[in-house]
Amino acid sequence: MSGQGRRRQRSVTTQAPTRAGKRLRFAGVLITAGAVAATLAGCSSGSGGGAGNSVTTLTVYAAASLNQVFADIGKKFESEHPDTKVSFSFAGSSDLAAQLNQGAPADVFASADTANMAKVVKTKRITEKPQNFTTNVLTIVTPPGNPKHVASLADLAKPGVKLVVCAPQVPCGSATKKVESTSHITLSPVSEESDVTDVLAKVTSGDADAGLVYVTDAAGAGNKVTTVSFPESSGAVNTYPIAAVADSKHAELAKQFDELVTGPDGQAVLKKAGFGAP
Repeated sequence: MSGQGRRRQRSVTTQAPTRAGKRLRFAGVLITAGAVAATLAGCSSGSGGGAGNSVTTLTVYAAASLNQVFADIGKKFESEHPDTKVSFSFAGSSDLAAQLNQGAPADVFASADTANMAKVVKTKRITEKPQNFTTNVLTIVTPPGNPKHVASLADLAKPGVKLVVCAPQVPCGSATKKVESTSHITLSPVSEESDVTDVLAKVTSGDADAGLVYVTDAAGAGNKVTTVSFPESSGAVNTYPIAAVADSKHAELAKQFDELVTGPDGQAVLKKAGFGAP
C-alpha cells in the first residue's frame, strides 16, 4: 500500500470516533435537558402558590350549621395566610366527634354544643380548654307560603303536619328534645335527620311540611322557606365551642384559626349571619 493510501486510511479512522462522540454528547444534552424539565415540573405541580412554594392544608371539622359562615371565615384566613388552604369537613357534631375519637386527622374542631366537644376532650384528642365562640337557637321553617298554616310550636303536633327534626344525638336534635320537655308538647316527626342541613333540605324540597332548624339556617335559606319563630326556643340555646386538636401537625395555624373565629373579625361575620354572642 502506498503512503498516500495509508494516510487516507488514518484520516478515516480518526474522524469516525469524533462523529460518534458528537452523537453521544448531543444525546447527553437531551437527557440532561429532559431531567431539568422533569424536575421543574415536579417542583411546580401541587404547589398552588407558584413554583417552589408549598401549600399547607388546615383541616377544620365543623358543625353543619356553620357551613356558610365558616366558608367566609376560611376565605379571610386564606387571604391572611397565602400559603395555607383551609379544608372543611361539615357534618353533625356527634358524627364529627365520633370520627375524631376514632383517630381521624384534623387540626380544629368546632362543635354546635358543649356535650360533643366534651366527648373529644375526654379521649384527649383535645387537651386545651375549648373556647365558646357563639350561640344559636331553633326556629320553625315551612315551604314558601306556609301551606299548612303553622303558627306555633303546638301546630307542629297537629295531625297531617309532616314534621322533620334532627336526631336526638345531634345538637339541634337535643335542643328540640329540650324544647319539647319544657313546653310539654309531644312532637311526632316523620323523620329524624343526621344534621340540620338535611332537615332544611327536606323542607325546601317539599318532602316535609315543617322542620326545626337554627335561625341561622333559616336566614341562609332566604325565600326558599317561610320562617315561624316561637318563644319556647329561648329555653334551648346551643353554645358553640372551638379548639385545636391536640395532635395537629399545624398547631400554630390551628391556634391562629381559633383566634380569628373568637376575635373581632370572626365575631362580626358570625353576627352578620344571625348567630348570637357566646
